Amino acid sequence: MPLSKLDQLYRQVILDEAYHPRHHGTLPDYDHSVTLQNPSCGDVLTLQLKLSDGRVADAKFSGSGCTISQASGSLMTDLIIGKTPAAVQQLVETFSTLVIDGHAPAEEALGDAAILKGVHDFPARIKCATLAWKAASQALSKGERHD
Repeated sequence: MPLSKLDQLYRQVILDEAYHPRHHGTLPDYDHSVTLQNPSCGDVLTLQLKLSDGRVADAKFSGSGCTISQASGSLMTDLIIGKTPAAVQQLVETFSTLVIDGHAPAEEALGDAAILKGVHDFPARIKCATLAWKAASQALSKGERHD
């Protein structure tokens, strides 16, 4: 079955995010950090966050993983910069609902990250897509503090 033009566009955006990720690397001065692993496929992701004035001032991720986990990390870090921890937690819930159920209330709040909605059709890849988002939630709630 050939891909529609829209499917091809989505695939290209995901590949571009994975191979040219934004906010990839490490932060020299971070407040919160967590490393998570997806045991089903071996993806490993470390997320570092710098908070300032009650908002995420900067975010970087590193590690290795599949195209979907890397694209998701890029899209997620770009989205959460400037957000409060409470807003980040809400975005994490919205994203998880989107990829698990195929739709979510306030889906538009996810911006470009909503492109990963199609992961819903591939249940084995849901953990890949949500790894970075779970890392954000855990880093803000119970991750290693680095002061």
